[in-house]
Amino acid sequence: MADKKTDTVLDTIPKLVAYHAENNGEKPAYREKEYGIWQSWTWNQVGNEITNLALGLLSLGINEGDHIAVIGSNRPHLYWAMIASQSVSAIPVPLYQDAVSEEISYVLEHCSAKFVIAEDQEQVDKILDIQDKIHKFEKIIYLDPRGMRKYDKSRLSEYKEIQAEGLKNQPSLQSELNRRLKSQDGSNTCAMLYTSGTTGKPKGVVLSNDNIIKTSIASSQFDNLNQNDSVLAYLPMAWVGDFIFSIGQSTWCGFCVCCPESSDTMQQDLREIGPTYFFAPPRYFEGVLTSVMIRMEDASKIKQFIFNYFMNHAKKTGGNLLDNKKVSFWDKVKYYIGNFFVYGPIKNTLGLSKVRIGYTAGEAIGPEIFDFYRSLGINLKQLYGQTEASVFITQQPDGEVKSDTVGVPSPGVELKISESGEVFYRSPGTFIEYYKSPKETKETKDHEGWVATGDAGYLEKESGHLKIIDRAKDVGKLKQGSLFAPKYVENKLKFYPNILEAVLFGSGKEYCVAMINIDLTAVGNWAEKNNISYASYQELAGHPDVYKMVAEHIREVNLSLSKDKNLSNCQIRRFLVLHKELDPDDGEITRTRKVRRNLVSDKYSDLIKALYDGSKEIYTETEVTYEDGRKGKISASIVIQELEETFKKVEAA
Repeated sequence: MADKKTDTVLDTIPKLVAYHAENNGEKPAYREKEYGIWQSWTWNQVGNEITNLALGLLSLGINEGDHIAVIGSNRPHLYWAMIASQSVSAIPVPLYQDAVSEEISYVLEHCSAKFVIAEDQEQVDKILDIQDKIHKFEKIIYLDPRGMRKYDKSRLSEYKEIQAEGLKNQPSLQSELNRRLKSQDGSNTCAMLYTSGTTGKPKGVVLSNDNIIKTSIASSQFDNLNQNDSVLAYLPMAWVGDFIFSIGQSTWCGFCVCCPESSDTMQQDLREIGPTYFFAPPRYFEGVLTSVMIRMEDASKIKQFIFNYFMNHAKKTGGNLLDNKKVSFWDKVKYYIGNFFVYGPIKNTLGLSKVRIGYTAGEAIGPEIFDFYRSLGINLKQLYGQTEASVFITQQPDGEVKSDTVGVPSPGVELKISESGEVFYRSPGTFIEYYKSPKETKETKDHEGWVATGDAGYLEKESGHLKIIDRAKDVGKLKQGSLFAPKYVENKLKFYPNILEAVLFGSGKEYCVAMINIDLTAVGNWAEKNNISYASYQELAGHPDVYKMVAEHIREVNLSLSKDKNLSNCQIRRFLVLHKELDPDDGEITRTRKVRRNLVSDKYSDLIKALYDGSKEIYTETEVTYEDGRKGKISASIVIQELEETFKKVEAA
């Protein structure tokens, strides 16, 4: 099939859908679990659904170049809405489903969205609350009609009604739709995706069909993806990774995209679907491993013995087998026995039995966690990417998978490291521009097409693999002149399941301090096993035994840092456990869980001051945002703990 496809002919997403509808019409294209039942749509059915919606958008008067916002959970109909928007030469703009009104208002006004296609009543209410702030806004198209019966329908229309209207007007509108489809090529805008905005307002990243499709082709060929694969679409639709996996790669390869019923049932749905292609951030893999270990702690002694025995063998053998390295006959036999009793049941429980390719990215993953999954026979790899690159900058080839690198340049990607250590790339996926931001576009992408990643790193001479150290702007120096790399240390801390987030401070200071967020699930389980009662996150975070546990984790990180000749002075001397979780609704972290370091520094300036002035305790009040958008305040007396006994300089190795 693939040899019939050429990027000169099938150079837009709608053309790829039409290709599969014609050539693979009866193969499953999308699945969705609703009311406990999996429903499927073939490529032929998907093509009809998209065409009807595209005709409906034409009947509403959509113009070429208009922006259409799409907001909601992962739903086949919302993916089709984006492709229907492309079909009429409009530009889809997916939004995070958990975004608050202020975030949505900014994006919709910035891109001058004409229509909003929303999943349900919750999302409709968000738009209605801010509709007066969106000057070009005309209509909301809602997918789920539940709860919408008594709403004023003057600016509201149901998704199915728009499709029905399009089908009714097909005789008069089909020629216009055909004209628009025919006029499109690879240079046309495919989508506009907004960055997470760690340092300011989110930027609208304009990606062309060429960006998405050429990147999809290269990355699919890299991992031998084909129409028999399947993927679980559970990550936010506004995230570029989901767009590439669930639209770019799926429409190129023709594989099936499966949508879970809800975030709460995702794990169960994963087991039922058994995808062959799977992506998850490190935090997911860490959380799942934590749940496995908690279950094993409650198991019988004989089960614990069997588990530990075969897992120890897997650590020695599993990775080598996965990489087709030489393994003795007896080790193979033991591994296959272990697969029957331990590895296979674990993979089945996790829903990863059929995974042929798994990826993680976004943050560093702990080497032990990474090796655990690979030892089970799961081909988990790391990649490095950005929205501006249409995701893929580097990937790990089979047989060259390392826990401490992010791989080699993806096919067609060029890398270079500046004198300051910043990573630059140039690729077919390089974005066109930041929407309405020519200055920022020029600052990020030069006239030769080289893009500044904002990350500091280096290429290993012996392997050609890229190592990412930290965000370039965050790398600084301590007062004595030694290197300060906060992200590197924070990632080491977050390798511990008990630590959800960590924020390190120390640039220009004599020593480093840290603010810690505990993981409520992991620490809550620990508290239950140790008969520690608590009524809230705040109460648990301030418990003396929790402080002891966090202090021990920090000591271990300090010991590790002391052996690093470049980062030995980044050991943490004082820390506190925050009284609240860093929250996207409060602007402290992005929707993709990246810390907004400057905002956190300003918001918690009193805590940072106390960390450095010798205080043992500080009373603070913090503004919080509730789910309904209301503001409030929480107060707490926070303990600050010293780690002088572990801060002794260890001679670098």
